[in-house]
Amino acid sequence: MRSLPNHRGVKEGCAEGDCGACTVVIGEMTPDRRVEYRAVDSCLLFLPMLHGKQLITVENLKSPDGQLHPVQTAMVDEHASQCGFCTPGIVMAMFALYKNSTNPSNEEIGHALTGNLCRCTGYKPILEAASKACSGTAKDHFSSEESHICDLLASIPRNSVSIATDTQRYDQPLTLAECFDLLVRYPNATVVNGATDVALRVTKKFELLSHIIDCSRIDELVKVTADTWSVSIGAGVQMSDMMGVVEKDFPALHEMLLAFGARQIRNLATIGGNIATASPVGDTLPVLIAYGATFILQSRKGKRIVNATDWVKGYRKTERRSDELITAIVLPRPTSNMKIRSYKVSKRSDLDIATVSSAFRLEVDRDGLVSDIILAYGGMADRPKRAEATEVFLKGKRWKRDVIEEAQRIMDRDFTPISDVRGSAEFRKYAARNLILKFWNDTVIAR
Repeated sequence: MRSLPNHRGVKEGCAEGDCGACTVVIGEMTPDRRVEYRAVDSCLLFLPMLHGKQLITVENLKSPDGQLHPVQTAMVDEHASQCGFCTPGIVMAMFALYKNSTNPSNEEIGHALTGNLCRCTGYKPILEAASKACSGTAKDHFSSEESHICDLLASIPRNSVSIATDTQRYDQPLTLAECFDLLVRYPNATVVNGATDVALRVTKKFELLSHIIDCSRIDELVKVTADTWSVSIGAGVQMSDMMGVVEKDFPALHEMLLAFGARQIRNLATIGGNIATASPVGDTLPVLIAYGATFILQSRKGKRIVNATDWVKGYRKTERRSDELITAIVLPRPTSNMKIRSYKVSKRSDLDIATVSSAFRLEVDRDGLVSDIILAYGGMADRPKRAEATEVFLKGKRWKRDVIEEAQRIMDRDFTPISDVRGSAEFRKYAARNLILKFWNDTVIAR
């Protein structure tokens, strides 16, 4: 974008989705002919991912007669900018908030701006600018031109995309059947759906990815269905949309998603893409294990089901075969007897990789004895892993502090963590022990 005339506002800062300086807004037409606007980190976007969408940069915000957009005016009025490097990204995050929320709370404003870092400006005037800008009716020249924008979006041919050069190939199928054919023909291709992890191989490691199969436009992967017993979430559902799906019935997962990246990342990342990366410090897998989730894998040969506990086979290695695609994640509805919590230990409360993450499930019988327990951890091994020896010890015991303290000592048998930039092995051991004590405390208080 920076190579285009008069489109130099987008900055490259961290090149990994942390700073928000590259924030742009993507517009997509909904089935009822409205335009839905989402802020995303452009450094995590492969260019073909924009096909069929409206791209808005800070230069597009002013009205045709040259008037500043209300969010730009508020930034000026509140003196919310100094050096200006990060300002375009902040303005774009505020614009997305402006288009999606009227009179947002301070908490909502904070969530909207979590993904934007500024080194030289106090955040108070930025927050005040956001509050001021979003206090009106959210009318602007995008609103008045919405019908025309929808016409333009509708005029873009809806077809699959295939781009090939001498060194690279990019495929973007529209259907599962087409995707399965590509997986069979190109078993070594890199499969993405969101690409917030894979994109870093390009921006940080400067890899040349020879072949990408992008599943982000397959409608079959964004379906959500529910019945009395479970909720099935399509693997292509973005994290930001998933939060609304799970908030009521799966609060521990919702709590973890609040600490998953920032809104710009959640607007790109998908649940299927996240579990496919099999990161040892991934936020969602421990929680999915605690909820007893299963993953639906599908190929031209049919479907199969894999338990979340059995999904990761080693460092970044999963049960997925080269001809398969994760199509859905099924969450059984927890019973009233289940106590489920999730926790994340990191250097920052927001927008940070976990040093240790965990999710626990407890069931206690009528006699006060532990009938079932799951203790799932991330950051303690080469994969998300359950504390199996500790679970065995706790089953049949009373859920009491002295029992928990004994379980803490047993936990050292379950894990041999490593030291890295996020924390030492010894710190991780202490954190893992203390998290189970915190879980005990939270469940006792909740009674």
